[in-house]
Amino acid sequence: MFVRGIFKYVILLCGFTIVVLLTRIIENRIENENFTAVFSLSEEDEYLSKTTHPNTERSNQDIKTHNKNTKTNINILHAHQINKRNTISSSRSTDLPTIYAITPTYKRFLQKAELTRVANTFRHVKNFHWIVVEDSRIKTNLVHNFLENCGLKYTHLNIRTPKPLRRSRKQPRWSTSRGVEQRNLGLAWIRIHVSLNKTKGVVYFADDDNTYDVRLFEEMRFIKRVGIWPVAFTGAARWSGPVCKNGKVIGFHNNWKPWRSFPIDMAGFAINVKLLIKVFPNASFDPEVRPGLMETSFLEQITTVGELEGKADDCMKVYVWHTRTETPVININGERQLIKLGVPSNLLVET
Repeated sequence: MFVRGIFKYVILLCGFTIVVLLTRIIENRIENENFTAVFSLSEEDEYLSKTTHPNTERSNQDIKTHNKNTKTNINILHAHQINKRNTISSSRSTDLPTIYAITPTYKRFLQKAELTRVANTFRHVKNFHWIVVEDSRIKTNLVHNFLENCGLKYTHLNIRTPKPLRRSRKQPRWSTSRGVEQRNLGLAWIRIHVSLNKTKGVVYFADDDNTYDVRLFEEMRFIKRVGIWPVAFTGAARWSGPVCKNGKVIGFHNNWKPWRSFPIDMAGFAINVKLLIKVFPNASFDPEVRPGLMETSFLEQITTVGELEGKADDCMKVYVWHTRTETPVININGERQLIKLGVPSNLLVET
């Protein structure tokens, strides 16, 4: 009788285990279907579908392939839904232009920490729409869950940087430009979903490794064309950016590649959304441009130095810092040791 009782218990336990496993398999399958990538292209398709600079020569066949992929991608973007979180900070005010902040992001040790930091600032900005674009084949659970609880109106997109354009871990940060495909995808979304008849606003490229003062967003909100301001801790100096007089740019302060037409940081300018949708609908970031020239290459397509609008108290105030949170190497190495010892940190505790 005792043996028979144990046998029944084992059968019940096995049955329960099978049910749990089947449930998890079904949940994972549903989850994968729900978070299918906006762009699920192959490496070759991704490479061909990247937006090119107007001056780049391409064969007719490449252009046809690029246009075909672009139309497909736009159709997918049409089907993408905007996620809204109704909070006081992100509430709609009809008399204020909307700020569309495009933030490229990628998987790394500090990703959630940096997204949290910038989100805490963005929540204080009215009429703010956050467009977060992952450098990933699929939308990750970490970013999805974070955005669901961030308290902001947001759009979650993803596109993987083509392999030939990715930077290896051994290469320095400045060796290749990061976030090109992601910023272009954000621009494509804006051009499809923003109606100029209903919405006024500006577009800002808000990287997740910066620190922002909320006053910056009020400075940019009423930009007519392209507004510009200083950024601290960049350009190989305490700050770099425009030197202004009466709201006009009369020069630039920069200690790194000062010969550039626009020697500024990505965080140092914003653009009226009408300019990008109606006047320059094809303006985009060039994935093949040399590191450090991405801002210049983009701005040369839509403006001149004489047209720039100096903001932040005639470019005398700093409202954004290129801080780049330090990676905790000690913790990473310590975690590797724990893994070798067979006692790693619980992965269910998301960091």
